[in-house]
Amino acid sequence: MPASTSRLPGFYNQALDERLTALADASGLSAVDLAAFTPEAGLVPAQADHMIENVVGTFNLPLGIGLNFIVNGREALVPMAIEEPSVVAGASFMAKLARAGGGFTATTSEPHMIGQMQVLDLDDVHSARLKIYERRDDLLAEADTIDPVLKKFGGGARDLEVRVIEDSPIGPFLVVHLIYDVRDAMGANAVNTACERLAPRIEAITGGRVHLRILSNLADRRLARARCVIPVKELTFEGYSGYQVRDGIIEAWAFAASDPYRAATHNKGIMNGVDAVVIATGNDWRAIEAGAHAYAARSGKYTSLSTWSKDGKGDLVGTLEMPMAVGIIGGATKVHPSAQAALKLMGVKTASELAEIIVSVGLAQNMAALRALATEGIQRGHMSLHARQVAIAAGAEGGMIEKVTAQMVAEKVVRIDRAEELVRAYTETPGNR
Repeated sequence: MPASTSRLPGFYNQALDERLTALADASGLSAVDLAAFTPEAGLVPAQADHMIENVVGTFNLPLGIGLNFIVNGREALVPMAIEEPSVVAGASFMAKLARAGGGFTATTSEPHMIGQMQVLDLDDVHSARLKIYERRDDLLAEADTIDPVLKKFGGGARDLEVRVIEDSPIGPFLVVHLIYDVRDAMGANAVNTACERLAPRIEAITGGRVHLRILSNLADRRLARARCVIPVKELTFEGYSGYQVRDGIIEAWAFAASDPYRAATHNKGIMNGVDAVVIATGNDWRAIEAGAHAYAARSGKYTSLSTWSKDGKGDLVGTLEMPMAVGIIGGATKVHPSAQAALKLMGVKTASELAEIIVSVGLAQNMAALRALATEGIQRGHMSLHARQVAIAAGAEGGMIEKVTAQMVAEKVVRIDRAEELVRAYTETPGNR
């Protein structure tokens, strides 16, 4: 079920057990449900041993909660697994600003994935292409019988496309695209199985040899889109007018839209938010990354995934569109206890709902990075949080962590050698040891 609210003021100041209590109250989930977020009830080595090979243990990431999100009029508490400081805080604060404009409006296209079959050793690629189209209906009918469970839920084969690769290091060949509706699955297994099944039929039709049979991670038929409007007055802070912040964000976006060197870092900021939710829900973040960056270069020039502008009232408008091949059934989403708890916390019932939340978090995190860059600079907020990690790495414990952190931030020197000096000075002071 959806959360009653994603506004939890003072959440970051609470102790860990208090946060879990507040989360339970806001989400309606029980302490048992949320216990899956703890090491004691989360993924254990015995479970991990059945997920991948050569298991020796598990590797933990910090799991935070993105707050303040409203997506399509619905409150959403968003689990985010990430090691980088400032991401959860930045996305949560931008979601708070977006609430004043109604939150995020998000949509998705149909969950259509692409399976590719590479057809080699053809005498005439153009003739072979047409032969495949002549048998399109038969091929789709066969592909439709491969996964009866998926078919039961409305999925299955939707179309065939045949492309000619005219110029390659090995000469011309065909690529057959099977368009497959995977419903609430990520879809890799279903699509790969379908391609394997069709390969002998393709060979018989064309007289060629089907070599690779594999899903494409450029899921440009399975898109997620998010939009938000931030009233310009909400952007005012610390000596910056709302108009200055708005224009600064738009100018920073224009840099990314025009220059691939900037766009790479700009899009990385988007993926900070996207990947954190993808990982928390047990989905394939490498596939999402590959699809996002390929989509950003679809015009032949690598550019920004997002857009920022102002509307007729002068308010800031942001949009984000990107491939989003995520699922809520199968794979780690059904094996990893923490992933199951994450989906339950968000109250999503379909993969489309999950994708809509994820793309909204990506847009929020993009705005957080642009706002910082366009005003105070990225280092102030980011480095103050990073300083805490440096202090701990230098050996600070307990109350010493905050003292060392505060000193480095005040000096604007966040380095491990300085942290070690401060730790030594603190421990050598009588009474502190």
